[in-house]
Amino acid sequence: MEQRIGSSSQPLEGAGFDPAFIPGLTSPASEREEDAKAEEPEKPAGSPVVEDTAPEADEAPEAEEPAPDGPVFEASDRRARILADHRGVRLRLDDQECEFRWDEIGAVETETARFGKRYTVTVHTPDRRWYPIEIEAPSRSRFAEWDTELDKVLDAYFDEGDAQETETGAGADRKADADAE
Repeated sequence: MEQRIGSSSQPLEGAGFDPAFIPGLTSPASEREEDAKAEEPEKPAGSPVVEDTAPEADEAPEAEEPAPDGPVFEASDRRARILADHRGVRLRLDDQECEFRWDEIGAVETETARFGKRYTVTVHTPDRRWYPIEIEAPSRSRFAEWDTELDKVLDAYFDEGDAQETETGAGADRKADADAE
């Protein structure tokens, strides 16, 4: 009797198994990798490898936008990181990342644990979603420093007039935090 090594079943596809799957819009990653391999021409053995590094005529070189001299807030621990600068707020936890431009943010809320050294930053969006991240501080004395640094960034880049929040909405959380200090 013959036995095959490995699975003979194909991976399942669809929204039930991949939340990012949109039929007809994108193909699964495995198919894209196979297509890329199929399009790559095979080179005969012994031929020299020459790579074309010159940009094409219709392709303009990408210029990185210069960072202004404004304030920057960054806090991180072994798993989590938050960075707030002129571009917006970026959160990272392990291998997951999300980025919010300033026009996508309704409010930014900070919270400290009563006991322990956890500093929580929550980004609220105008469509009533929130994205919290906890950072473990080296000591509780860092909380005041982080609050001051984050307030400088928010004052410089966050325009509350564009947030379209009312005093009873998520925008009031940041104002309440600022008034409590």
